[in-house]
Amino acid sequence: MSTNSNHANYWKANLKLMGLLLSIWFIVSFLCGIVFVDELNQIQFAGFKLGFWMAQQGALYVFLILIAVYVRGMNKLDKKFGVEE
Repeated sequence: MSTNSNHANYWKANLKLMGLLLSIWFIVSFLCGIVFVDELNQIQFAGFKLGFWMAQQGALYVFLILIAVYVRGMNKLDKKFGVEE
């Protein structure tokens, strides 16, 4: 495989991972925290309305998980394409 093709494939895989994680981030922060908050508030979670909890605490937990998934995913991509440190 040529170097340019390898770089293009690496960048394509990187963009795919970022797109997936940004989509999850958008769903959790905007849709769950703002748009669907009234519907989610019909559900109780840990004594709080789920919409309120997602906007205040849940989104933070999801963001931390997304960071960990991104780090792990990029480490796998780096090894796969031979660019790890």
